[in-house]
Amino acid sequence: MGTDKIAASVSAAMGRALRFCMVTTFYPPYHFGGDALHVYRLSQALAERGHRVDVVHSVDAYRLQHPTEPETPFDHHPNVTVHSLRTSWGSASALTAHQLGRPAFYGRRLRAVLEGGPYDVIHFHNVSLMGGPGVLQMGRAVKLFTAHEYWLVCPTHLLFAFNREACTERHCLACTVIHYRRPPQLWRRTGALPRALGHVDCLLMTSRFALEKHREQGIDRPMVRLPAFVPAFESEGWPEGLDLPERPFFLYVGRLERYKGVHDLLRLFEGYRQADLVIVGAGSEEAALRQRACSLSHVRFVGRLHPAALGGLYRRAIALVVPSLSYETFGLTLAESLTCGTPVVARRIGALTENLEQSGGGLGFDSMDECGQAMERLRTEPELRATLARRGQEAAQRLWSQEAHLGQYLGLIDSLLAKKAGAVVATGGHDE
Repeated sequence: MGTDKIAASVSAAMGRALRFCMVTTFYPPYHFGGDALHVYRLSQALAERGHRVDVVHSVDAYRLQHPTEPETPFDHHPNVTVHSLRTSWGSASALTAHQLGRPAFYGRRLRAVLEGGPYDVIHFHNVSLMGGPGVLQMGRAVKLFTAHEYWLVCPTHLLFAFNREACTERHCLACTVIHYRRPPQLWRRTGALPRALGHVDCLLMTSRFALEKHREQGIDRPMVRLPAFVPAFESEGWPEGLDLPERPFFLYVGRLERYKGVHDLLRLFEGYRQADLVIVGAGSEEAALRQRACSLSHVRFVGRLHPAALGGLYRRAIALVVPSLSYETFGLTLAESLTCGTPVVARRIGALTENLEQSGGGLGFDSMDECGQAMERLRTEPELRATLARRGQEAAQRLWSQEAHLGQYLGLIDSLLAKKAGAVVATGGHDE
């Protein structure tokens, strides 16, 4: 490509329509957590701005935990094209990719998409069941990777040791095989991941804590802190078919897994009867949690809800309670609650501490006794609740809005495109 054509190409990219490819294991409606929801929101937001977005995800991986079709549909902008990977081997394809650290059965399809499309940006997200390090080497474009979890440094993605507590000392083999009952990923003992990351232009970290934690664990690549964003919740209504608690209530939204700390929350509500608790979400611990709460009439489980249906719940709650035991990379539900004008009570761990300090929109705790005291303060001190709610909502609009995120995101891409074009010019018109 000649110098004039390169300059014209970069000029066309800056501030104009770009071609994106999002690569992610999970994507709505075939999803479970906040990582996939972020990819969905980002894809829709880019599409609404006139960009073209392809999304590649694995239905096979979703089937590992959910054998039936998703219950909640999601709309997609016309500028978004979704490539769903399904193979005759089913879930075995996802497991093979996970163990080998390369696409395996997905290789041909991924190569056709990533190397066949004239993309400006290839953005990798959770790729653990799509091909691990191997997929990061595919395609020729500006490449980004968002670390929604700790997959780069932890076989379980969570840094939650022995499914019991936040990891402070590495015992990866015993933790992974004995306690999580997962086979070891032998590719992690090779140089496959560092080599693959050499193909990625920039790693995006959703909090300062996550960035520093990855540095601490030995990741030595360009990193930028870019928090997730929360769109405005337009719906004020109550989810259809859900009865509103008669009494004031606290709210939990998230996965029902050990590392989320919901067991601790139920233990607290065995003695805390001054308000109800509404639990939104699903996960492997749901049956055990429901069994534990069967005698607690002031605790109700409502299952998974479409994100658009959460606005009314957030706004009516006294506060959102976030009892996570693991190092969250970003408190997505915390940001959602503050966006809706509802304060939070969150454990001081990981990025949750950072988000509380940045927003001033909630109360932190280190023990469940402190959690109960913070909840009672918000229940009985309406002026305190109103102050935290106002402060948190203003901060959320400033820090975690769609506009703030896209401004930084597209600005980073512009600089990387310019750098890449400059490198091509420097090598005489050949991209190396």
